[in-house]
Amino acid sequence: MHELSIAMNIVEIVEENAATHEVNSVSDVEIDVGRMSGVVIDALRFALEEAVKSSVMESATICINEIPAKSKCLACSHEFEPNDIIAVCPECGHLYADIINGKELKIKKIKFLE
Repeated sequence: MHELSIAMNIVEIVEENAATHEVNSVSDVEIDVGRMSGVVIDALRFALEEAVKSSVMESATICINEIPAKSKCLACSHEFEPNDIIAVCPECGHLYADIINGKELKIKKIKFLE
């Protein structure tokens, strides 16, 4: 389960930011996770429950936003929501498309308690 290592990295990043701002507690953390990122959101939530213990995030509200996937056809430039990593363009039937949205995995916001 790689979500545990992701959760631990999130906690580490938030703790580094808290130390930089000289605060001991965080009230809110918002995370963007794309549908095509390979992260199982429920597994990440579960892993974060354990990873935040005894950290600056222990009492924080954690919001995880699922970012929808969007692909752009390499043949006709049509943008569409793919069902899988490899998706046929619904406009022209071309097999190759770039994923232009939905691979995100980032901390969007950290709110510190003063």
